[in-house]
Amino acid sequence: MSLYTAVATATGRDGRAFSSDGKLDVELALQKELGGTGDGTNPEQLLAAGYAACFATSMRLVAQRKKIDVSGVSVTAEVGLVPNGQGGFQLDVVLRTKLPDSLPRDVGRELIEATHQVCPYSHATRGNIPVELLAD
Repeated sequence: MSLYTAVATATGRDGRAFSSDGKLDVELALQKELGGTGDGTNPEQLLAAGYAACFATSMRLVAQRKKIDVSGVSVTAEVGLVPNGQGGFQLDVVLRTKLPDSLPRDVGRELIEATHQVCPYSHATRGNIPVELLAD
């Protein structure tokens, strides 16, 4: 049984996306790089924002369990849209985690890897989308 279900409707890359509760309502536009106006957000930006937020929250949970202070942590997600060689497209992701300077590099790397095993977005992408994990 689901603890929470988000419901959103979209009319396409040149249209609108909105959530059933009205908290999300955004104009969508095809990226300039793909021949569009770029006047709105796009699915890749929405995925990047969601993945970054989920990974950062998951990291705080993992860090708390390991008694590691990650105050000030931030995650930047880069979602790429790349040709798949069959006339379509696929996604790839780079997650850049900015860890506290006081955290030893090896501990930070271990924490990032452990977070990747816990994060729901990481579970959803595993085996489907290449995800590169970087510590900045």
